[in-house]
Amino acid sequence: MKQLNSKEQIEIIRRGCVDLISEEELEKKITKKKSLKIKAGFDPTAPDLHLGHLVLLRKLRHFQDLGHTVYFLLGDFTGMIGDPSGKSETRKTLTREEVLENSKTYQDQVFKILDSDKTKVVFNSEWCSPMRFEEVLVLTSKYSVARLLERDDFSKRYKSGNSISMLEFMYPLVQGYDSVAMESDVEIGGTDQKFNLLVGRDLQRDYGKEPQCVLTMPLLVGLDGEKKMSKSLGNYVGITEAPIDIYGKLMSVSDELMWNYFELLTDIPLKELEQLKQDIQAGSIHPKSVKSQMAKLIMDQLHPSNVNEEAIAEWNRIHDTKNRSIPDDIKTEIIGEEYFREKPPLLAYVLNQIGFIASVSEGRRLIKNGGLYLNEEKVLDEGTTLEPGKEYIIRQGKKGKFVKLTT
Repeated sequence: MKQLNSKEQIEIIRRGCVDLISEEELEKKITKKKSLKIKAGFDPTAPDLHLGHLVLLRKLRHFQDLGHTVYFLLGDFTGMIGDPSGKSETRKTLTREEVLENSKTYQDQVFKILDSDKTKVVFNSEWCSPMRFEEVLVLTSKYSVARLLERDDFSKRYKSGNSISMLEFMYPLVQGYDSVAMESDVEIGGTDQKFNLLVGRDLQRDYGKEPQCVLTMPLLVGLDGEKKMSKSLGNYVGITEAPIDIYGKLMSVSDELMWNYFELLTDIPLKELEQLKQDIQAGSIHPKSVKSQMAKLIMDQLHPSNVNEEAIAEWNRIHDTKNRSIPDDIKTEIIGEEYFREKPPLLAYVLNQIGFIASVSEGRRLIKNGGLYLNEEKVLDEGTTLEPGKEYIIRQGKKGKFVKLTT
């Protein structure tokens, strides 16, 4: 991408973002420094990334394409504290071994999106671990308890009488100190991280540094169209999933949510997006065709285009109602006798145990929405069980995801 002026860059940066604090300061930084230091912190508490993470990673890539350098901060130190952002209770802390193992997985995945030549991977233990106790006390003097209680989740827990440890109070201070140590120009995070990002901006000023600009991105709504994308809720699309599974999941997105995915997960020009909306309203194009375009644009960021085209063709072949067929390479799972010792096991339970679905609750949701098939018959009862000595073909709705069960 050619070097753009500050206003042109900000137009690209602003796409999809919620907060930019402040646009005037960012414009001055771009004009003055040309190449900025862009900070994004990740506490490696879960090793598998999904499209919700892609929203942030794509914005980082925008900065890289504009000539800036991304500092991908892996919080190996803060990850052992546990950030309670958006939580009503203390989150389980991790051992150093767990943090480092998750960090490796993160690095393997993020370079699907980020330019490795314009990315510096750093660990905050580099400056946090050597801190002397008096330096920690100086850091705590920079923020009052009253200001920390302004954070929404802390405030709710305090008012409801739930415990907040001093360790958790330290988290936003340590994250903010990362910005001081790194001398970051811009920090990016989700809207749930806004308080912590602003702490970093305040602390930089307190330590005599130029304050960073803060950019927040929205939390991506999951496939259910209601809650934020989350593995625990089963409404996610993993960035390492097989192309055919990604396509199937994205084709299940509602027509309304599709536009949000277009804006946050693709670079399609907004004018072109408006034209597609008008074409659908006019009836000149079918929403399914537009949704397929959206899915392909997202998939091409994660897998080779030719591989995605083959996956889409396979998905369409499987879902051709006139000629529905089962893939040749369908996976077979042996369901051992241990499942039948007490009583016939629930279908949803077995599918969760073999990793076909993320949770039993996801299985119930699929059945309720008519998205689970057993031997090509739609499963209507959440209490459906398996019998020993039989073979079952399971299909997961529009996703074209199959498994064969032999009991």
